[in-house]
Amino acid sequence: MAAPKLVYSMLTIVACIIIGRSSTNGAPWCTISDFVSPSMLQPQLEYACNHGANCSAIQPGASCYFPNDIYNHAAYAFNSYYVHVGRALGSCYFGGTAKITSVDPSINIHPSSSFNTSVIILLVDLI
Repeated sequence: MAAPKLVYSMLTIVACIIIGRSSTNGAPWCTISDFVSPSMLQPQLEYACNHGANCSAIQPGASCYFPNDIYNHAAYAFNSYYVHVGRALGSCYFGGTAKITSVDPSINIHPSSSFNTSVIILLVDLI
């Protein structure tokens, strides 16, 4: 019976290390999912901007207008909305076109990019 407790303890330690590392990157971001089309993003971008996202920064001439493409604008609006609603559970979905990441998406936003997402799986020994 000592082996299951040892495994559980090691999993707990590993999980804490992972959580600690991901929290040093800051709060989670909401960004676009991989492989979404502009036609899928447009209505979701409009929804975010009309329901609390601060989209003034992605308007022509504003600080985040460039690069001027739907992918960057949607990623900005999705995260703005996500923050606006207090990072509420389920608020980063946008019809399946968004996902949560612990890596700052402003570094590399494009549908052909590989986004690094952190998924933490905690296994609990119930025995």
